[in-house]
Amino acid sequence: MKVAIVGASGAVGQELLRILAERNFPIDELLLFGSVRSAGTKYEFRGKEYEVKLLQHNDDFKGVDFAFTSAGAGTSKEFADTITKYGAIMIDNSSAFRMNEDVPLVVPECNAEDALNRPRGIIANPNCTTIMMVVVLKPLEQLSHIRRIHIASYQSASGAGAAAMAELQQQYKELLETGKVETIKKFPHQLAYNVIPQIDVFTDTDYTKEEMKMYHETRKIMHSDVQTSATCVRISSLRSHSESVWLETERPITAEEARKVLAAAPGVTLVDDPQNYVYPMPLESAGKDDIYVGRVRKDLANENGLTLWLTGDQIRKGAALNAVQIAEYLVDKK
Repeated sequence: MKVAIVGASGAVGQELLRILAERNFPIDELLLFGSVRSAGTKYEFRGKEYEVKLLQHNDDFKGVDFAFTSAGAGTSKEFADTITKYGAIMIDNSSAFRMNEDVPLVVPECNAEDALNRPRGIIANPNCTTIMMVVVLKPLEQLSHIRRIHIASYQSASGAGAAAMAELQQQYKELLETGKVETIKKFPHQLAYNVIPQIDVFTDTDYTKEEMKMYHETRKIMHSDVQTSATCVRISSLRSHSESVWLETERPITAEEARKVLAAAPGVTLVDDPQNYVYPMPLESAGKDDIYVGRVRKDLANENGLTLWLTGDQIRKGAALNAVQIAEYLVDKK
């Protein structure tokens, strides 16, 4: 098995290396690719050192079975033909191809079989907030069709990459040392001790691109006509995203029914004893594979409604782990 990682020096690329090692993914040969800035950097994998090669339009991907790409939409679009030219399956973590009809958008717990139909040799990894939510929604959808979803997300700095995490830490350092933030590059405003009600750029509707991703991607993954409305918010935590979710089903679902199916669902851990202050928090989900869900209860404003809280490590399940699970599914199907 020959595997390539494009964007190996980024936060997701580094997480891919860790997860491939942890899960003992079958790799006989590993190739790492990056930009001019990261080319030449060396990383250890399973006791062996690998050097990042410059990503170029050449024959470097000849013989590659899986190429995990996490270097931004522009890079994915530019190099997709080069990467897939010799038959490599490109599992792409950017937004470049997610809504293309000829590219499956896959969360293995929800629609793994979609990965088998990939006319262009590309499989898209969904947006992190969408991945986390649909893992929890899938077992509820099997109880009763979900008509509408409202979401408020609480997204950590790491969702904007390693440089954003470093910026948040730097801002807290500056506040402690001088009482004033000097470094504001990755976010439109100071994030330390703050909440920013914007993830990605605004569209003409005044919804952000992040919010519209949740709308369109949820429908595609779940093969559903569900209506989704989100407000995505950046908070000053370092890692793991959280979401408050309100959903309306065709028939009323009790909280007890919901807890039962969630407790048994793949990729989900139920943490739900609020009377004893037990509920999921991002500090606890960081570094974990599952999506943690709790505070499951009836919606007081909708007789067919449920509301719940979830949290998960968006660099793992929201990005790298989901990509590796797609590859594992395809290996099993060979």
